[in-house]
Amino acid sequence: MPPHQIVSFTGHAGVALAGDAWGDPSAAPVVLLPGGGQTRHSWRGAGRAIARAGWYAVSLDARGHGDSAWPEDGDYTIDAFVADLRAVAATLRCPPVVVGASLGGITALVAEGEGAGTAAAVVLVDVAAKIEIAGAERVRAFMSAFPDGFASLEDAADVVAAYLPHRPRPRQLAGLTKSLRRGSDGRWRWHWDPRFLGGARPPSDVANPHRLTAAAAQLAVPTLLVRGQQSDVLSEEGAAEFLRLVPHARYVDVTDAGHMVAGDRNDRFTDAVLGFLADLANGRP
Repeated sequence: MPPHQIVSFTGHAGVALAGDAWGDPSAAPVVLLPGGGQTRHSWRGAGRAIARAGWYAVSLDARGHGDSAWPEDGDYTIDAFVADLRAVAATLRCPPVVVGASLGGITALVAEGEGAGTAAAVVLVDVAAKIEIAGAERVRAFMSAFPDGFASLEDAADVVAAYLPHRPRPRQLAGLTKSLRRGSDGRWRWHWDPRFLGGARPPSDVANPHRLTAAAAQLAVPTLLVRGQQSDVLSEEGAAEFLRLVPHARYVDVTDAGHMVAGDRNDRFTDAVLGFLADLANGRP
């Protein structure tokens, strides 16, 4: 098992960011950014595998998620997430490889596409310049469906199982406590700031196709796009359009996986990322 430690960073406007890290801090860094509504724990398996391969893996809770602070001003614009990533990257020994799923991928794409030098390479997980609105709305509807939370972990597990019918319902419910927090009223709620969905940010802010297209066209670092073959958020057409914008990018389509690729098929996802990292280490971008 690679060495593990809890780490912390100071993001944009002083927001405290929590993370897990595996491996030797003197090794080349890989920063793992989860999707909106997820916590850093979604990258645990991938982080350990990346560290075993000789890298320093850092998985972050985004602002307002998990153990990271909730900004007083409720700033959940994409610019705030990008500024957080740049602040974290600036503390590392060299520009990191940034692996981002969904919101995390958009953050990585904008950060590097609009300001070269943030990342040494980028891995986008089921997100590109164009996303499918219907699929994104399905995700948003799930996230906002239970504002009052759940009476028990069993209730939460039932809801997750209905949302992800292709996955077996978890037998051990303790893992859900990484994604839920228990309030003073005893109910379990998702471990993120409700203002993340209900604030003043316009819906088009995060996935603005014009902005993302412009950022993709400027990507010059090694890039890997990983799509879940069953995804309703990133279509085959959306992936093909991204590869036209970024002709040097590699592409992996993971069978038996939907939008949450790493959770659906962590084995194939991790293999793809490790292969990409190995080629980077050997000078084969």
